[in-house]
Amino acid sequence: MTSTTSTPAAETARPDRAAATARRLSLLNVAFELRAFIALAVLIVVFSVLSDAFLTVPNLITMTKHVAINAVIALGMLLVILKGGIDLSVGSIVGLSGVVAGELLGGLHVGGVIAYPPVWVVIVLCVGVGALVGVVNGVLVTRFNVAPFIATLGMLYVARGAAMLISDGATYPNLAGNPAFGNTGFGLLGSGRPLGLPTSIWIMIVLAVAVVLLLAKSPFGRWLYATGGNERAADLSGVPIRRVKTIVYVISGACAAVAGLIIASELTSAAPQAGETYELNAIAAVVIGGAALSGGRGTVRGTLVGAFVIGFLADGLVILGVSTFWQILIKGAVIILAVMLDQGQQRFKRRGAAAAAVAATRHHDQPAPPPSVAATEHHD
Repeated sequence: MTSTTSTPAAETARPDRAAATARRLSLLNVAFELRAFIALAVLIVVFSVLSDAFLTVPNLITMTKHVAINAVIALGMLLVILKGGIDLSVGSIVGLSGVVAGELLGGLHVGGVIAYPPVWVVIVLCVGVGALVGVVNGVLVTRFNVAPFIATLGMLYVARGAAMLISDGATYPNLAGNPAFGNTGFGLLGSGRPLGLPTSIWIMIVLAVAVVLLLAKSPFGRWLYATGGNERAADLSGVPIRRVKTIVYVISGACAAVAGLIIASELTSAAPQAGETYELNAIAAVVIGGAALSGGRGTVRGTLVGAFVIGFLADGLVILGVSTFWQILIKGAVIILAVMLDQGQQRFKRRGAAAAAVAATRHHDQPAPPPSVAATEHHD
C-alpha cells in the first residue's frame, strides 16, 4: 500500500519543478526587459547623491534638451534596426543639413541676384536633403544588394564630403538671418521655449508619438516588424519588402536632418564636422532600449529611455568633472554591456520557453491517481 502512494507523488513533483523553473526564468526575463529603466533610475540616484546640482529642474530641462537631439536621431535609427539594418550615415547627415541651412540662410546667387528663402523653406529643403541621402541608402540596399553596413558607411563619407565641399571646410558663423531679407526665426528651433519647454523637447515628443502611431496603427508598422522578424516569410506573405526598407532609411535620414537643424539653430552656426559619432549614440540608445540588432524587436518607449540613459550618463559625468577620455571609455563599456544583456535575455527566454513547454507536456501526460489509491490512503 505504501508503494502505491510514492510513484504519483514523484511524478507530480517533476512538472512542479519544471513550472517553478519556468516562473523563475520569466521573472528574470521581466528584469531584463526593464533593464533600461533600472539603469536610468540608478544613474539618477547615483548622480543625485554625488552632486546637488544634478536633480534640479533647470538642469533636468537642460539635460532633456540634450537628450532630445539624440532621441530624434535614435527614433529614425529604431525603424532601420527593426527591419534588421543599420544606418551609419546619420551623423554626417546632421552636419550636411546644418551646412545646407547655413548656405541657404546666407543667400543664394541666382542669375546675378541674391535670393533669401524664408526659414520654413530652408527647413523643408534641409529635411529633404536628409531624406534624399536616405533614398540613396535604400536604393543601395534594395536594388544593388549592398550590405547596409557598407552602404551607409559609404554614405557617411559621401555626406560628410559633400558638407565639406559646400562650405569649403569653413563654419557658417551667423544663422540669425536679417529682418530686411525676411529670413529670421531660425533660432527658435534651438532657443525657443513654447509653453516653457525648449522646442527640441517638443519635437522629440511629437516625433515619438508619430512613430508610435506608425508602428502600432498602420500597415507599415506590421510590415516592418514582419520584415525584421522573418524577411523571407514576410515576402511570401505579400509584404513590399523593398518599399519598407527604403522608407525606413528615408525616415532615418529626415530625422537626422531635423537634429542637425536643431544643433545649428542652438549654436547659431553650422560646421561640416557637426554630428560626428552621433550615429553611435543613436545605435547605443536603441540597443540599450531593448531592440535587437537582428531586427523584429524594439519599442519607441525603450528607445527614448535608452536615449535618456546615454544623455544623463554623459551630462552627469560632465557635472562631476570626469575627463572626456573616461566618458568615451564608459560609454563604450555601457554599449558592450547592453549587447551582452540582450544576448542573456534571449538565452533566458529560450530556456523559459523550453521549461514551460516541458511543464505543460508533463502536466498533460500525467495520469490521475486511481480512486482506489486515494481511498486506501484515506482509510490508512
